[in-house]
Amino acid sequence: MKQMLSEQIYDQVRDAIMRGEVEPGQALKPQELAARYEVSLAVVREALVRLVGEGLAERLTNRGFAVPALADRRWQEIVEARQTVEPAMLRLSVARGDLEWETRVRAAGHRLARTPMYVPDEGRYYSAAWAEAHRLFHRTLLDGCGNAVLLENFDRMWTASELARRWTVAPGYRLPVEDVLAQHEELERAALSRDPEEAAGLLTDHLAATAAVLTGSRECVSRF
Repeated sequence: MKQMLSEQIYDQVRDAIMRGEVEPGQALKPQELAARYEVSLAVVREALVRLVGEGLAERLTNRGFAVPALADRRWQEIVEARQTVEPAMLRLSVARGDLEWETRVRAAGHRLARTPMYVPDEGRYYSAAWAEAHRLFHRTLLDGCGNAVLLENFDRMWTASELARRWTVAPGYRLPVEDVLAQHEELERAALSRDPEEAAGLLTDHLAATAAVLTGSRECVSRF
């Protein structure tokens, strides 16, 4: 029962953070959350510790928990880490991925291409369905590497980048859908053609566009 409640609180607080309802640097007070959701402190703390593990919360010495502060250096470090790690993972995937991996990459690419990026009723950000299809596509490209430690690190970095995007992209801004689709199609083609250097280069460019968004530049956002 406690585990089920903790899962529910985790989901609700995570959604609130990802929707921007809790601002960067804002405290996540266990007592307030316990009162709001009518659960015990132990349940809330368990959920918050899980959010810390995902990079969506920080544990502060003698001050409880908080949403990570919006600091340019922090996001630059995340992007630098992704640019270092993910192209290497993709090279491994191209080398090690089997027929099943190819099939899953094609399916993930098809799902991404067919999922609407924007839904009017979902507010300022791209749709939740597209966000999940986008994550799944990148995760599937890389999971052919077969290295669980690298994949765990990818999951954490992806979540941090997703949060940063939602905080930094200006209200009303819309990524160019056709350019986004073309970039992912090129990544899929290079990976399934078993060209590790081209695939890694395309992914590096893709991540450079992420860096441009996070640092406020719009010069290469069309490649995001």
